[in-house]
Amino acid sequence: MAKKTKVKNNEPLEAKLWKAADTLRKNIDAAEYKHVVLGLVFLKYISDAFEKLYEELKKDPYADPEDKDEYLAKNVFYIPEKARWSEIKKHAKNPEIGKILDEAMDEIERENPQLKGVLPKVYSKGNIDPLSLGGLIDLFDNIELEAVKEKSADILGYVFEYFLGQFALAEGKKGGQFYTPKSVVELLVEMIQPFKGRVFDPCCGSGGMFVQSEKFVLAHQGKIDDISIYGQESNQTTWKLCKMNLAIRHIDSSQVKWNSEGSLLNDAHKDLKADYILANPPFNQKEWGREYLENDPRWQYGIPPAGNANYAWIQHFIYHLSNKGKAGFVLAKISLTSKQKEEYEIRKNLIEADLVECIVNLPGKLFLNAPIPVCLWFINKNKKRKGQILFIDARDMGELINRRLRVLRPEDIRKIADTYHEWQKGSDGNYQDIVGFCKSASLEEVRNLDYALAPGRYVGLPEEEDDFDFVERFNKLKAEFEEQIKEEERFNKLILENLARLDLEG
Repeated sequence: MAKKTKVKNNEPLEAKLWKAADTLRKNIDAAEYKHVVLGLVFLKYISDAFEKLYEELKKDPYADPEDKDEYLAKNVFYIPEKARWSEIKKHAKNPEIGKILDEAMDEIERENPQLKGVLPKVYSKGNIDPLSLGGLIDLFDNIELEAVKEKSADILGYVFEYFLGQFALAEGKKGGQFYTPKSVVELLVEMIQPFKGRVFDPCCGSGGMFVQSEKFVLAHQGKIDDISIYGQESNQTTWKLCKMNLAIRHIDSSQVKWNSEGSLLNDAHKDLKADYILANPPFNQKEWGREYLENDPRWQYGIPPAGNANYAWIQHFIYHLSNKGKAGFVLAKISLTSKQKEEYEIRKNLIEADLVECIVNLPGKLFLNAPIPVCLWFINKNKKRKGQILFIDARDMGELINRRLRVLRPEDIRKIADTYHEWQKGSDGNYQDIVGFCKSASLEEVRNLDYALAPGRYVGLPEEEDDFDFVERFNKLKAEFEEQIKEEERFNKLILENLARLDLEG
């Protein structure tokens, strides 16, 4: 018994909180519940920061703890008295707690214009009972912060980020629309290295690219003020999550814009020239509005086809790059070899313009919303290795965390990023081609393969290891296949049982 208790105590705080919060969810859909939970985490964070400064100002004979300007000067949100966490928790068991929370969110928005229209007002809707709301308030009130070296914002920010990922998992395909897998974001940021300048994500979701950029700068002893954030999102509820995610990290989100048309149709940053672009646009977007954009100045390398926005996004990114800017983004793998006339011509023109710097083939099952193969493109307007493209095949990397989802491990990210950076150094680096993994190809080699950019066509096949056991490999694949069949049978049985139950109830 003691052993079990120890395992439980060693469980990360964010995982414990998630389990407890998910228990309180009961029958509420995860897509709705995330706004309830993340709104409370955000409220706890801004209230903690406010109350900490409030106590400091009370000790200063020359300061007024109720003066909003005192908080503005320290980049802290001013929280009206009735909306403060210390007041909210007094009403945790009140049957009217939902109404109290909604009113608190309204008051906070009134006092802080930068949060106007951002905070969730969903607590009195009736689909979550007051008892569960009170349980959530108690849960977040009991976070132990004494052992944390720095302020509570650090741990609450991490909890917010962790919960975003868990809600994305809970929502499945829909969750993938607001959340790019953390390991993919980490890889993009490690390769692009946004140290200083303007960082742009024109389809920014819940802001993961920005958060990871901040972490990268801080991890390398840089100054977070050295980067400025620009973004756009077409889904309003996702944009709200992004604004909260950035606020909890003290990242200025004033240039993160929302409109329902999206970046391609209604570009909110028409004149922006960014130093870094990090993005995960919709895969193979079919209806993107080409009929309204025939003569758009972004189409410098060809007009994209009406039925697929992949090459519209690529040119949108390039258009917004500064003369020395670079972009890293996710696309469906079909973009690398498409023979569709317009796409082929655009890809050919991009290659001949020497803009494509690196292509990374990613393993399957990384994305919640994409069973199709995906890849990373890296565009650089200031390539150091002219006339060369680096191809990396990472299809065999990562580890499965369940039957349907894979993550890139830290060592995978490090290997891919180090390979890219050593290659960039040219003769000063330690790069070398590795059969089956990486290849530096000349533009002439790419021309000879008819401008296809699939890494597998360049890196070749790895040599088989001497100790490769065919029988062992076959048996392993056979066992995996049999397990899938059993799971499908269990699923079909469950459907039949539910249908039978519905017939009886009917």
